[in-house]
Amino acid sequence: MKISRFALPLCGLWLSAGAQAFELSSPDIADGQPLGRAQEFQGFGCDGGNRAPALAWKDAPQGTRSFAITVYDPDAPTGSGWWHWVLFNLPADSRSLPASAGQTGGAALPAGAVQSLNDYGQTSFGGACPPAGDKPHRYVFTVHALKVPRLDLDEKAMPALVGYLLNANSLGKASLTASYARPAQ
Repeated sequence: MKISRFALPLCGLWLSAGAQAFELSSPDIADGQPLGRAQEFQGFGCDGGNRAPALAWKDAPQGTRSFAITVYDPDAPTGSGWWHWVLFNLPADSRSLPASAGQTGGAALPAGAVQSLNDYGQTSFGGACPPAGDKPHRYVFTVHALKVPRLDLDEKAMPALVGYLLNANSLGKASLTASYARPAQ
Protein backbone atom coordinates (compact mmCIF):
# COMPACT_ATOMS: atom_id res chain seq x y z
CA MET A 1 0.00 0.00 0.00
CA LYS A 2 1.30 3.44 -0.86
CA ILE A 3 1.62 5.64 2.23
CA SER A 4 -0.03 9.01 1.80
CA ARG A 5 1.18 12.24 3.32
CA PHE A 6 -2.41 12.72 4.42
CA ALA A 7 -2.60 9.87 6.93
CA LEU A 8 -5.28 10.18 9.61
CA PRO A 9 -5.29 8.71 13.14
CA LEU A 10 -8.10 6.22 13.79
CA CYS A 11 -8.34 4.45 17.15
CA GLY A 12 -4.58 4.61 17.64
CA LEU A 13 -3.84 3.34 14.13
CA TRP A 14 -2.70 5.43 11.21
CA LEU A 15 -4.56 4.85 7.98
CA SER A 16 -3.47 6.32 4.72
CA ALA A 17 -6.07 8.13 2.64
CA GLY A 18 -8.21 5.56 0.87
CA ALA A 19 -7.21 2.66 3.16
CA GLN A 20 -9.99 0.48 4.55
CA ALA A 21 -10.43 0.11 8.30
CA PHE A 22 -10.00 -3.30 9.91
CA GLU A 23 -13.58 -4.55 10.42
CA LEU A 24 -15.35 -7.32 12.35
CA SER A 25 -18.89 -8.44 11.48
CA SER A 26 -21.32 -11.22 12.29
CA PRO A 27 -24.56 -12.57 10.81
CA ASP A 28 -25.58 -13.59 14.36
CA ILE A 29 -24.95 -10.46 16.46
CA ALA A 30 -24.98 -6.71 15.81
CA ASP A 31 -22.90 -3.95 17.34
CA GLY A 32 -24.88 -2.19 20.06
CA GLN A 33 -27.68 -4.79 20.09
CA PRO A 34 -28.57 -7.54 22.61
CA LEU A 35 -27.21 -11.06 22.22
CA GLY A 36 -29.71 -13.86 21.64
CA ARG A 37 -30.37 -16.84 23.88
CA ALA A 38 -28.10 -18.85 21.58
CA GLN A 39 -25.16 -16.88 23.04
CA GLU A 40 -26.28 -17.33 26.69
CA PHE A 41 -24.17 -19.69 28.80
CA GLN A 42 -25.49 -23.07 29.90
CA GLY A 43 -24.72 -23.36 33.62
CA PHE A 44 -24.41 -21.03 36.66
CA GLY A 45 -28.21 -20.56 36.53
CA CYS A 46 -28.24 -19.79 32.81
CA ASP A 47 -29.79 -22.16 30.28
CA GLY A 48 -28.98 -20.75 26.85
CA GLY A 49 -27.44 -22.37 23.80
CA ASN A 50 -23.84 -21.44 24.73
CA ARG A 51 -23.01 -20.97 21.05
CA ALA A 52 -20.40 -18.53 19.77
CA PRO A 53 -21.67 -16.34 16.95
CA ALA A 54 -20.26 -16.72 13.45
CA LEU A 55 -17.62 -14.02 12.88
CA ALA A 56 -16.00 -12.51 9.79
CA TRP A 57 -13.29 -9.87 9.38
CA LYS A 58 -11.71 -7.94 6.56
CA ASP A 59 -9.07 -5.34 5.79
CA ALA A 60 -6.54 -6.56 8.35
CA PRO A 61 -3.42 -4.43 8.76
CA GLN A 62 -0.54 -5.07 6.39
CA GLY A 63 1.95 -7.55 7.84
CA THR A 64 -0.63 -9.59 9.78
CA ARG A 65 0.84 -13.05 10.46
CA SER A 66 -1.93 -14.50 12.66
CA PHE A 67 -5.21 -13.63 14.36
CA ALA A 68 -6.77 -14.07 17.79
CA ILE A 69 -10.35 -13.71 19.01
CA THR A 70 -11.39 -12.61 22.48
CA VAL A 71 -14.77 -12.06 24.11
CA TYR A 72 -14.73 -9.97 27.29
CA ASP A 73 -17.38 -8.64 29.69
CA PRO A 74 -16.04 -5.49 31.40
CA ASP A 75 -19.22 -5.25 33.54
CA ALA A 76 -18.89 -8.56 35.39
CA PRO A 77 -18.97 -8.00 39.17
CA THR A 78 -15.47 -9.36 39.70
CA GLY A 79 -13.30 -6.25 39.80
CA SER A 80 -11.49 -7.51 36.70
CA GLY A 81 -14.24 -8.33 34.19
CA TRP A 82 -14.86 -11.78 32.69
CA TRP A 83 -13.17 -13.53 29.76
CA HIS A 84 -15.72 -15.57 27.78
CA TRP A 85 -13.51 -16.74 24.93
CA VAL A 86 -9.77 -16.72 24.28
CA LEU A 87 -8.74 -18.09 20.88
CA PHE A 88 -5.37 -17.58 19.19
CA ASN A 89 -2.99 -18.91 16.52
CA LEU A 90 -5.55 -18.50 13.75
CA PRO A 91 -3.67 -18.52 10.42
CA ALA A 92 -3.09 -15.23 8.62
CA ASP A 93 -5.34 -16.32 5.74
CA SER A 94 -8.32 -16.81 8.10
CA ARG A 95 -11.20 -14.42 7.45
CA SER A 96 -14.10 -16.04 9.31
CA LEU A 97 -15.25 -18.57 11.87
CA PRO A 98 -18.51 -20.55 11.85
CA ALA A 99 -20.85 -20.42 14.83
CA SER A 100 -19.65 -23.88 15.87
CA ALA A 101 -16.03 -22.70 16.22
CA GLY A 102 -16.23 -22.14 19.97
CA GLN A 103 -17.22 -25.69 20.89
CA THR A 104 -15.07 -27.73 23.24
CA GLY A 105 -12.43 -29.58 21.25
CA GLY A 106 -12.32 -26.97 18.47
CA ALA A 107 -13.32 -29.33 15.64
CA ALA A 108 -14.47 -26.37 13.51
CA LEU A 109 -11.24 -24.41 14.03
CA PRO A 110 -8.33 -24.22 11.58
CA ALA A 111 -5.40 -26.54 12.31
CA GLY A 112 -3.08 -25.08 14.96
CA ALA A 113 -5.66 -22.74 16.50
CA VAL A 114 -5.78 -22.82 20.31
CA GLN A 115 -8.68 -22.12 22.65
CA SER A 116 -7.26 -21.39 26.08
CA LEU A 117 -8.98 -21.06 29.42
CA ASN A 118 -11.90 -18.71 29.82
CA ASP A 119 -13.08 -17.50 33.23
CA TYR A 120 -15.50 -20.43 33.47
CA GLY A 121 -12.39 -22.64 33.54
CA GLN A 122 -13.18 -24.12 30.13
CA THR A 123 -11.29 -24.17 26.84
CA SER A 124 -14.23 -23.14 24.68
CA PHE A 125 -16.66 -20.28 24.15
CA GLY A 126 -18.57 -19.51 27.34
CA GLY A 127 -21.73 -17.50 26.73
CA ALA A 128 -23.20 -14.54 28.56
CA CYS A 129 -24.50 -15.15 32.09
CA PRO A 130 -24.82 -11.86 33.96
CA PRO A 131 -26.42 -11.97 37.41
CA ALA A 132 -30.23 -12.06 37.19
CA GLY A 133 -31.67 -8.57 37.58
CA ASP A 134 -28.34 -6.83 36.96
CA LYS A 135 -28.06 -4.02 34.41
CA PRO A 136 -27.23 -5.17 30.86
CA HIS A 137 -23.61 -6.25 30.54
CA ARG A 138 -21.44 -5.45 27.52
CA TYR A 139 -19.77 -8.28 25.60
CA VAL A 140 -16.82 -7.11 23.52
CA PHE A 141 -16.01 -9.45 20.62
CA THR A 142 -12.55 -8.57 19.26
CA VAL A 143 -10.40 -9.89 16.44
CA HIS A 144 -6.71 -9.12 16.96
CA ALA A 145 -4.26 -8.89 14.04
CA LEU A 146 -0.83 -10.01 15.22
CA LYS A 147 2.68 -9.47 13.91
CA VAL A 148 3.77 -12.99 14.93
CA PRO A 149 2.73 -16.29 13.30
CA ARG A 150 1.82 -17.83 16.65
CA LEU A 151 1.82 -17.31 20.39
CA ASP A 152 3.91 -19.89 22.19
CA LEU A 153 1.10 -20.81 24.60
CA ASP A 154 -1.23 -23.76 25.05
CA GLU A 155 -4.82 -24.33 26.19
CA LYS A 156 -3.83 -23.87 29.86
CA ALA A 157 -2.80 -20.24 29.32
CA MET A 158 -4.65 -17.80 31.55
CA PRO A 159 -6.60 -14.99 29.83
CA ALA A 160 -4.45 -12.22 31.37
CA LEU A 161 -1.25 -13.78 29.96
CA VAL A 162 -2.82 -14.20 26.52
CA GLY A 163 -4.08 -10.60 26.68
CA TYR A 164 -0.59 -9.36 27.55
CA LEU A 165 0.91 -11.14 24.53
CA LEU A 166 -1.90 -9.98 22.24
CA ASN A 167 -1.21 -6.37 23.19
CA ALA A 168 2.56 -6.83 22.88
CA ASN A 169 2.19 -8.25 19.35
CA SER A 170 -0.75 -6.23 18.05
CA LEU A 171 -0.93 -4.65 14.62
CA GLY A 172 -4.56 -3.70 15.15
CA LYS A 173 -7.92 -4.91 16.32
CA ALA A 174 -11.58 -4.64 15.41
CA SER A 175 -14.51 -5.11 17.78
CA LEU A 176 -18.26 -5.54 18.07
CA THR A 177 -19.93 -4.82 21.39
CA ALA A 178 -23.26 -6.49 22.17
CA SER A 179 -25.20 -6.55 25.44
CA TYR A 180 -27.12 -9.05 27.51
CA ALA A 181 -29.30 -8.98 30.64
CA ARG A 182 -31.35 -11.56 32.50
CA PRO A 183 -34.56 -10.64 34.29
CA ALA A 184 -34.72 -10.72 38.08
CA GLN A 185 -35.93 -14.08 39.33
